[in-house]
This record gives sequence, structure tokens and C-alpha cells, in this order.
Amino acid sequence: MIREKCIGSFLEAIEAQELGAERVELCDNLTEGGTTPSYGTIKMVVEKLNIPTFVIIRPRGGDFYYTPEEIEIMKEDIKVCKNLGVKGVVIGALNRDNTINYEAIQDMITLAKPMSVTFHKAIDELKDPVSEVKKLAKIGVNRILTSGTKETALEGKEILKKMIKEAGDEIIIIVAGKVTKENLDKISTLIPTKEYHGKKIV
Repeated sequence: MIREKCIGSFLEAIEAQELGAERVELCDNLTEGGTTPSYGTIKMVVEKLNIPTFVIIRPRGGDFYYTPEEIEIMKEDIKVCKNLGVKGVVIGALNRDNTINYEAIQDMITLAKPMSVTFHKAIDELKDPVSEVKKLAKIGVNRILTSGTKETALEGKEILKKMIKEAGDEIIIIVAGKVTKENLDKISTLIPTKEYHGKKIV
């Protein structure tokens, strides 16, 4: 089982490793749901950690509909991560009608490889996230981070289980949504997958 700790600073990255996290998702502005951290932060975390760092690529808080200029910012940040030796990036972009902006995502994946690519919780804005699982796998997404469209993993467990079943061996579903070290055993029993994500997972 991989426990991915969501972190908001260099110091939290060091702490996550000491507490035994198998991976970190590095963000800035966690109160906004996470935005892309600074160049310096990414560089230091990658240099000092022995566990993989995934970096969120998100130019601002709020919704997941981005202007062409914001998409370009995200592409530039992906290039920065690649140059710094980041193991994976966490991306997501929607159209105004809350469908996935596949054109933008495909461009980002092409830039990102061979880094691992996670599609983040923008998936939870969709009416039917289950139907997108195989499509995302097909274009090269490695993981989908989701709480099954609900606030918590436990509330979203039926949708999460459908997504995990749909994913099979083609793509990993990372279960998120108030997953903590206290409830991880319960959640992993009710919603079995390979990877779990949370701010307090370790």
C-alpha cells in the first residue's frame, strides 16, 4: 500500500518522510485546495527526499476551467518539474460544462512523460467520473485522485468502488477524502485499492 501525504511546505515534506509516507504530493496554498509550489521549494524537496515527490500543477485556486494563458503557465510548470527531476505531476483541466478538457490534458501528458501523471480531484466535478476512467488511462494518465465526487472517501465509497473496478490494471485509483492514519484501516477494507492520499495519512 502506498500512502501519499499531501503537503504544503518543505518542512512538511521532511516530516512526511520521517513519519513513513511512501510518497508526497507537494502543493502551495492548501487552503485553496493546492496550487503549484515555487521553483525553490520543488528543487529542495526533490533534492532532500528519498521518496518520490509528485507536484501539483495548478495556477490558482477556484474552478478547473482555465484560459489558454493559464494552460500555457501549466505547461511551463510541467517543464520546470521535468528539469528538476520530479517523479510525477498532478494535473486536471475541465471545460466550462464540467467535462474534461482532453486537448489540454493530452498536451500536458506529452510534455510530462516520462514523469508519472495523476489526474486530480477535478474528476469529482464530473457527473459520471466512472465513464472517464478508461479514457484517461488510454491517453497516458497513470493515476486518478478522487473521493468519488463526495466530501469524504467513505461517503463516496460506492462510486470509488465502481471506478476501481473500471480501472482494473490499466490505471490506479488513489482514494482521497479525509483519509487519516486513524481511519486508513477501515477505508482500505471498505474501498480496497493500492494507493491512498491525505493530509494526515501518516
